[in-house]
Amino acid sequence: MNFFNSPEWIAQYAFEYEKAEDVPQHIFDEINIGLDNIQSDTPLVSILISAWNEEVNILRCIATLSKQKTSIPLEIIIINNNSADNTQYTIDKFHVKNLFQGIQGCGPARQLGQENAKGKYILLADADCLYPDCWVEEMLKVLQQKNVVCVYGRYSFIPEPGFPRWKLFFFEKFKDIITEIRHIRQPYLNCFGISMGFMREYSLKIGFIMTKFWGDDGQLAMQMMQYGKIKQVRANKARVWTGVRSLQRDGNFVEALTKRLRKEYKRFSTNFFGRLHGR
Repeated sequence: MNFFNSPEWIAQYAFEYEKAEDVPQHIFDEINIGLDNIQSDTPLVSILISAWNEEVNILRCIATLSKQKTSIPLEIIIINNNSADNTQYTIDKFHVKNLFQGIQGCGPARQLGQENAKGKYILLADADCLYPDCWVEEMLKVLQQKNVVCVYGRYSFIPEPGFPRWKLFFFEKFKDIITEIRHIRQPYLNCFGISMGFMREYSLKIGFIMTKFWGDDGQLAMQMMQYGKIKQVRANKARVWTGVRSLQRDGNFVEALTKRLRKEYKRFSTNFFGRLHGR
C-alpha cells in the first residue's frame, strides 16, 4: 500500500468517459486483443462479474482483467443484472461470454454465472474495481492448496476529493487488522465479491441466495466451510483497487470511519462477551 498515491498502473485505466457511447472503438479493440490472448475454451477458472448500471466502470474493470499475466486457462463471464443504462451496450463490445439475469441482486446474477461457467474454480470480481495483473495467479496459488475451498483477497481505495490517500491508508490498516481478528473464528465475514474465489463443485451444491440480499458472498463462504478451509490471500501486490462509493454512502471520511468502528465494536462485544457467558 502507498501512503500518498495509488499504484502507477492504475493511471492507464482512468478513462474519462461519461457514457458508453463516448468510448472510441479502438479502446475496445485493444482490450479485446488482451481478452483473446488470456481466455480459453477449456478454462480452469471462471471469472464472474455481476454488473448493474456500470456502463463505464465495467470498461475499466475488463481492461484490467485483459492484462492478467497468467498461464492459467480462464474465461470471463459478465452477467448484466437487469441494468437500466447502457451496460449491455458496453458488454456486447467485449469478447467475453455474457448473460442476462432479470432477478435483481448479486446472488441471482452470480448463481446464473456459476451455472454457465466451465471452470473448476470460480473467481468473483466487481464491475467497478481494478485488478492488478497478478490477481488471478495469486488467488489461485492459495485456492489450489490442500483442503482449501474458498479464498478472499485484500482491497484498497482510490482517492477522491474528501478522501485523500493518506487517510485511506490508515483506514485500510484498520480494516486489515479487523480482518485478521475476524479470520480466527468467522473468516466468512471477510469474503466479499470484490475479490473472492471458491471451488465450483461445492458452490453449486450450496447455491447463492436468489433474492436481493446484501451478503450473499459471505453466506456462501460460511456454508463452504463444511467442505474445507477458507484462507486469505495476503499478498499486497494482489490488492484490488476500488472507488470510495461505499464510503461516500455514509457521508464524509470521519462519518464513514465512525460507522464502521461502531459496527465492529458491537460485533466484537457480542461475540466476545457471548462466549464469555456461555451463550
